[in-house]
Amino acid sequence: MKAAQYFGNRDIRVTDVPKPEPKVNEALVAIEWCGICGSDLHEYLIGPAVVPTKDRPHPATGEHVPVTMGHEFCGRIVSAPEDSNLSPGQAVIVDPRIYCGSCARCDDAITNGCHTWGFKGFSGSGGGFSEAVAVGAKMCYPLPDSVDLKLAALIEPLVVAWHAIALVGIDDWSKQSVLILGGGPVGIAHIFVLRAHGCKQIYVSEPATTRAEQNKLIADKVFNPVQEDVGDECRKLTGGEGVDVVFDCAGLPKALDAGMNAVKFKGIYMNVAGWEQPMSLPFQYFMLKELTVKASMAYDDRHFKETVDAFVAGKFKGAESMITSTIHIDDIVEKGFEELVSNKDQHIKVLVTAHKDKL
Repeated sequence: MKAAQYFGNRDIRVTDVPKPEPKVNEALVAIEWCGICGSDLHEYLIGPAVVPTKDRPHPATGEHVPVTMGHEFCGRIVSAPEDSNLSPGQAVIVDPRIYCGSCARCDDAITNGCHTWGFKGFSGSGGGFSEAVAVGAKMCYPLPDSVDLKLAALIEPLVVAWHAIALVGIDDWSKQSVLILGGGPVGIAHIFVLRAHGCKQIYVSEPATTRAEQNKLIADKVFNPVQEDVGDECRKLTGGEGVDVVFDCAGLPKALDAGMNAVKFKGIYMNVAGWEQPMSLPFQYFMLKELTVKASMAYDDRHFKETVDAFVAGKFKGAESMITSTIHIDDIVEKGFEELVSNKDQHIKVLVTAHKDKL
């Protein structure tokens, strides 16, 4: 079958690979759509970092480069174990995580902290930039026929936001003010999830003009951190105190400084971004404001299910606006990865399919 495989830095090739043969506990899923994630782009540009190499194969899969990429995928069941709740033709969204299920963390349902964690699309055993994948049946979440599978490919990034928002530990978001640093795909996913939780004061710091315009359609206020003092602007909108919570979806020192300036005394700073350099906290804000700094790592089983349920219930109105391009797998390098390198600010989510009739 056809698959887009990662061989190394700026080296993705569409090639033929053997069709997956599902194990006794696995379902075979025919993939319809898979999104290109920021972490995919990061790996393409400066990897291999997460992708295992020959000298360090993945501890769970034993695999290494080349690996089939893509972890934001959905499709339809081809076959499934008899004792599962899955049937041929059924639409599903797949939790792409790999975890052992038997370590102390997995026993405590902290599967995102598994000692041998990995992802389909990074760690081997298949990925979403292909025609099909074999995956544990329990990782497949059935979707009703009424769901557009193109939109279902957005569920995985929405889960990332859902998990981070849940970790903050606030029950009533309707009374909270929030600043999101970085208006890219993950930042925008946070807006949709916060709206689903009832948040009414959502501000975004985003310097790119096109992305700022995209965010203005769904956020309450968008600041240009190059031209405005984000902290001052947030205090103007919050009675002089600053925002209750900051979600860092940027992973940049200047954004971190602006976010800690903008958050209120005893506020919460949640890091969701992957940093390419050491994260150094600005001491004058961190200590003098008695801030709580947290971090969010992917998601767990519970939050994946909760997000799927919210999606099916129609809680993410307007999320389809996140899709800015749909392409065929044959064009994944030129119209996918290279397009995002050259024109990243023009896009939110690029979706890939191996089926030309879906375009």
